[in-house]
Amino acid sequence: MAEPAIVYCQDGLSTTVGKTAHGLIRFSRRFEVLAVVDRQHVGKDAGTVVLGSPNGIPVLASIPEAVSYCQKRGTPASTLVIGLAPDGGRLSGTQRQEVLGAVKLGLHIVSGLHQFLSEDPDFRREAERAGVRILDVRKPPPREQLHFFSGKIREVKAVRIAVLGTDSAVGKRTTAWLIVDGLNALGVKAELVGTGQTAWLQGARYSIMLDSLVNDFVTGEIEHAVWTAWQEQRPQAIVVEGQGSLLHPAYPGGFEILAAARPELIVLQHAPARTAYDGFPDYPMDPLP
Repeated sequence: MAEPAIVYCQDGLSTTVGKTAHGLIRFSRRFEVLAVVDRQHVGKDAGTVVLGSPNGIPVLASIPEAVSYCQKRGTPASTLVIGLAPDGGRLSGTQRQEVLGAVKLGLHIVSGLHQFLSEDPDFRREAERAGVRILDVRKPPPREQLHFFSGKIREVKAVRIAVLGTDSAVGKRTTAWLIVDGLNALGVKAELVGTGQTAWLQGARYSIMLDSLVNDFVTGEIEHAVWTAWQEQRPQAIVVEGQGSLLHPAYPGGFEILAAARPELIVLQHAPARTAYDGFPDYPMDPLP
């Protein structure tokens, strides 16, 4: 059963910093999104802001207001999901205090940040007092549990499709889900392998957090996730979500997926109207061939 949740996206809903919230507003099999927090869009429908059409998820100004709204409608939220993905993966001082306030209100915290809130003394103390849990999705497994590339990808008989991008935040994950859902609707059994926190938050059964792994184990973890999906589900197609960008100066990614997943098909996502890389206006986009 999906966990009733509030998505925290303070000051980020209409920017690429809010891309985790965007994914959850589109859909989630892991969480039932009841409300979104962003004071810049108070009173709007989150679906209208992100998707262009309403989906019944209201935007409220603060976490206490969102908690009160959920209680009044008879579906109290149990969890606050951080829907922000800022550069460096850290909350601002104000955002940190607001999320800490959610712990004091009795909400579990699910975070995809690089800043591990479960290791923050203030968060640990307040979580213990409130009896809530803090889950840092991006915290990597212990080294002894990580996989080195072994070549077992050759055992995978499913068609492997990689969705890569010429820039970050161009819709790679959304496209990957659309391909998976479209194939399944046509009777072609397909499975998604997520490579970032948002795919896991949306309910991907097979996921790694590529950008939090030690480099030596990145290809092995990709290979193991694809191989495990094949072993357990026997799909006809496996779609691997891309991460970052092939050429972005701050978020390079994709070559590891090519090397480890050995895809037969590649979908290249591109934003033709962009003139510079996401977040770096002084770095012009490289032209397509």
